[in-house]
Amino acid sequence: MEEIHQQLAEQLYEKNSRLTIDEARTWVELLWEDFESTRAKAGYDYKGKQVTEQIVIRWIENYGPKLHDYIATNPKYKDMLNKKGYEQ
Repeated sequence: MEEIHQQLAEQLYEKNSRLTIDEARTWVELLWEDFESTRAKAGYDYKGKQVTEQIVIRWIENYGPKLHDYIATNPKYKDMLNKKGYEQ
């Protein structure tokens, strides 16, 4: 899992020059956790890390260049990122 998160962080880092590699890693971890917990809360069966990886890749492709702007509109992510030491 560590290797997958690192590869995804590198992809995000390439998409968004406003993030450091550590911030990109934090975003990947948060997106991963959020997707899996949201699916679980909705009552869906766990489909494995491959499904989660594909969703996070899709989010990186679609939203990666603007993720740094998302903090302002979503207090949930702002709080989670602040807990992980993310500086705005």
